[in-house]
Amino acid sequence: MTSRQSSHGGEILVIGAGELGGNVIAALTGRDDTPPLTVLLRPSDTPRHARRRDEFAARGVGIVEADVTTVSAAELSTVLRRFHTVVSCIGFAAGAGTQRKITKAALAARVSRYFPWQFGVDYDAIGRGSPHELFDEQLDVRDMLRAQSATEWVIVSTGMFTSFLFDPDFGVVDPTTNTVNALGSWDTEVTVTTPEDIGVLTAEIVQTRPRIANQVVYVAGDTITYRELAEIVERTRGGQVIRNEWTVASLLHDLDRNSDDVLPKYRAVFGQGRGVAWPKAGTFNVTRGIPTTTAEEWARKHFGTKP
Repeated sequence: MTSRQSSHGGEILVIGAGELGGNVIAALTGRDDTPPLTVLLRPSDTPRHARRRDEFAARGVGIVEADVTTVSAAELSTVLRRFHTVVSCIGFAAGAGTQRKITKAALAARVSRYFPWQFGVDYDAIGRGSPHELFDEQLDVRDMLRAQSATEWVIVSTGMFTSFLFDPDFGVVDPTTNTVNALGSWDTEVTVTTPEDIGVLTAEIVQTRPRIANQVVYVAGDTITYRELAEIVERTRGGQVIRNEWTVASLLHDLDRNSDDVLPKYRAVFGQGRGVAWPKAGTFNVTRGIPTTTAEEWARKHFGTKP
């Protein structure tokens, strides 16, 4: 591990600078009330990594380096204890056990506030034994946080990335054939939020006074049914949309045949419809009057019209 921090140290540490972490950092650095900010990056000598380090340094963001996939919880804890608030933006791609390890390190470091990587569904509502085995690890993290009182924690539930809902690899929307495949049923709901909005809302939650502590905060760019999604695709792409309903039974059958593939796991969870959607009306962004991008607004900007 190496440190490239400036001498002031840092009050807030963001772990990871991918799509989510980059937007959280951008939102925090764009505010006048943000304390000193540091990002934890994986060590690398690639030109792209060097450019990223230079960009962060130019914005006054401190840098520490460690590979959270290989470093021990004890070693990671020595890094985290320098900071007041830790926001983890390292997701499932880091591998099984990583979420528990980062949480263990944060609690051992006795950081004052910890935002675990739970930027997604409501794992409490989904419960244990879901089609995605790593979701149980997210519940382990919640158990660890709720079993102690030294570190305040905040979980930000965001739903699915809006772009993922429209990603052809996910299989719900196929732009080449103008097809929408409903997961579970046409009335099943899904909550979506863009990474840019998650960044803005997370920064607001971090800095909100009085301080938010020891609770799950729900945000939403939009909450729609798959029937509404098909209508959005029809309006934004033009032409007749082919509609297929993938029942929960068919999704679970597909998962049985492709148990090593992560996408059928996600499709089965979202098809079951439990813990993957909540009313937008009661969310943090709506109650605070913070505008977010709807699914149709995203589609009109990024999805384009059918050629």
